[in-house]
Amino acid sequence: MIALGWAAGQGKRGAVVFGIAIHGGAGTLPRTEISAERERQYRLGLAEALDGGRSILEQGGKSLDAVMHAVAALEDNPLFNAGRGAVFTYDGRNELDAAIMDGTNLRAGSVCGVCHVKNPVELARAVMEHSDYVMLNGTGAEDFALSRGFALVPRSYFHTDERWRQLQRIRSGDIEPSALTISHVGTVGAVALDRHGTLAAATSTGGMTGKRFNRIGDSPVIGAGTYADNRCCAVSATGHGEIFIRAAVAHEICARVRCGGQSLAAAVHEVVHVELPGLRGEGGVIAIDRHGHIAMEFNSEGMFRAAVSAGGETQVAIYR
Repeated sequence: MIALGWAAGQGKRGAVVFGIAIHGGAGTLPRTEISAERERQYRLGLAEALDGGRSILEQGGKSLDAVMHAVAALEDNPLFNAGRGAVFTYDGRNELDAAIMDGTNLRAGSVCGVCHVKNPVELARAVMEHSDYVMLNGTGAEDFALSRGFALVPRSYFHTDERWRQLQRIRSGDIEPSALTISHVGTVGAVALDRHGTLAAATSTGGMTGKRFNRIGDSPVIGAGTYADNRCCAVSATGHGEIFIRAAVAHEICARVRCGGQSLAAAVHEVVHVELPGLRGEGGVIAIDRHGHIAMEFNSEGMFRAAVSAGGETQVAIYR
């Protein structure tokens, strides 16, 4: 087990510290293209997911439970590109990816390309806790799900008319696939610190509209889209997955804090606003450090996000 080297879960004056942040994707719809009612629905979805995670933390629950609950709530909300609201591949399938990580001992689990799992984040946790592996893919992941008592759902469960129309625009040549990579709500994720000093992160996505060849993005890749380490921080990312993999974004932020001595705010800012643009990468991250400091940064037009700390007020935002 990793030694914390710090009074876990306690502030400078002994106050109990905990916090949680969530995201519902970066890039977002342009402000001019989102109605007031649509924005209200997104904000409500974020607030409900956040409140579920916060309730767990307030009652002394584990950060792992908090991030899994928050992400599962977003997976169940068809507004977001995860679970039920997942985008379609070019072949008309929904291929889902998710990951979860425990900062106590760097345990992690992830699944890729599953098509019949209602809440992939829950399966990722089962991989972490009940297998000898970290990452399972496709039908193998679903075989494991059945062995753990998961009830698989038909592909029709994930169908939403809005996502189907997006795919048809690509198939008809009306729009290039790259135009939908960051222009619509994407990946969802959560990071949390519990009052025991444990950090956790979880991320889930339906990937990229019109993707081919079983493409996998950064979300289930430990160190790219998801990472948690009690010695420093927990991170969940969203954006142009290929770039986030190449830059190992989540681990890069943690390494800057743990080994480079940077504050969480400085590490997140430099990676999001210097490293990613240097690779022409667009997106954002949410992060929380072992002291309960939260950072939410993005270099796109917006990022669906929400956060709350012990004794603080809930913050929900989309644009800057």
